[in-house]
Amino acid sequence: MNFDSAKSLCRTFPGATESTKWDNDLVFSVGDKMFAVTNLGEATGMSFKVDDERFLELTDQPGIIPAPYLARAKWVYVEDANALGDEEAAQLLRRSYELVFGKLTKKVQREISGA
Repeated sequence: MNFDSAKSLCRTFPGATESTKWDNDLVFSVGDKMFAVTNLGEATGMSFKVDDERFLELTDQPGIIPAPYLARAKWVYVEDANALGDEEAAQLLRRSYELVFGKLTKKVQREISGA
């Protein structure tokens, strides 16, 4: 998983915004709800939401752990760039965005999608 490419991908999602939180974290959000977090500067790891049924599967892999403070919400932290291939990482990040987008109000979803 190339963390810089992952950041670039997050920027392409409709309505995605980025902000700095907790002094040194880059947070990607949609509708003011986080879907991915990494550190500012050169990314050395990334956290994102996953489907409930994938959480245990992913955290059983070397280099992926339950995300600190967010594991109860089924977030994982990829600490090793070699733990995921770029294509799988892109699919997981897209799914994280979809999971968060799906929890937004219908009004906010329409505003973001332009419908």
